[in-house]
Amino acid sequence: MKAIGLYRYLPIENEQALQDVEIAKPSVAGYDLLVKVNAVSVNPVDTKVRAPKEKLETSPRVLGWDAAGTVEAIGEQVTDFSVGDEVFYAGDITRLGSNAEYQAVDSRIVGIKPKNLTFSEAAALPLTSITAWEALFERLGISSQSTGNLLIIGGAGGVGSIAIQLAKKLTNLTVIATASRPETITWCQTLGADKIVNHREGLVEQLDENSINYILCLNDTQGHWQAMTRLVAPQGLICSIVESDQPLDMEPLKSKSAGFIWEFMFTRSMYQTADIAKQGQLLNELSALVEQGLIKSTIQKQFSTINAENIRKAHTLIEQGNTIGKITVSNK
Repeated sequence: MKAIGLYRYLPIENEQALQDVEIAKPSVAGYDLLVKVNAVSVNPVDTKVRAPKEKLETSPRVLGWDAAGTVEAIGEQVTDFSVGDEVFYAGDITRLGSNAEYQAVDSRIVGIKPKNLTFSEAAALPLTSITAWEALFERLGISSQSTGNLLIIGGAGGVGSIAIQLAKKLTNLTVIATASRPETITWCQTLGADKIVNHREGLVEQLDENSINYILCLNDTQGHWQAMTRLVAPQGLICSIVESDQPLDMEPLKSKSAGFIWEFMFTRSMYQTADIAKQGQLLNELSALVEQGLIKSTIQKQFSTINAENIRKAHTLIEQGNTIGKITVSNK
């Protein structure tokens, strides 16, 4: 089958960074589904995995961790899906990705595609939605009864665009998002943010110290760390999805009895946790919210035909660092 893969980890300007290749079509067993991929989206994780390094693959490595498509076959332990179902999912970073004609994926991390979305619109949702959902409702422990302030650092990106919507529709929190350009400010306001602050200026100067009950950091954890520890309220919580290349100083959180926690969307699939099926369940909940008109797809740019050229274009845009919402590549 056709796929987009890499043998070497190269700058995206090099055509060999991502190539059109032929690989074997997967077979499925156990909990797996075989999905005919109709659309994918590209995330920062794709570019981080592909980033230049001294490593050589003996067989093509296929990237891609967001997809929407149609179930073609099911493993013997699959109970919740049938051939012909339209699905969406973010996949498993330890397995071959979605940039291919077909993909084998664990059914427990798959949801039924919202009926009112195209495949491309649906492919924009899974990874960012799972990340935002887990960060808000599991890591930070926010519930529908939660009150106070939520600060989302990086509101216009893929995860921020979903986090704003989820927090506004499902909680009573005041949602403060950061954005620095007129177009990103407008985007965050359109999604429902109550207040916008500029992350390129001093956050402490724009907000009151000790006033933020929950902070979701989606950009430059190290760079924002001092501001976050000053802004977080006593007994508040900070969650980040962005790795730090330096140790984070936890001491400022001690007197506040405040906490810090990581969110990594691939944890459940990577470690085959006992609650792995929660990802499929939350995607189904998200699908229902989309069909009710409460949550919208964050697709902002689309390329037609899943091939190496278009995937490289999407990687290039992601690496420029000013993407709003999501970029998808589809065959329909």
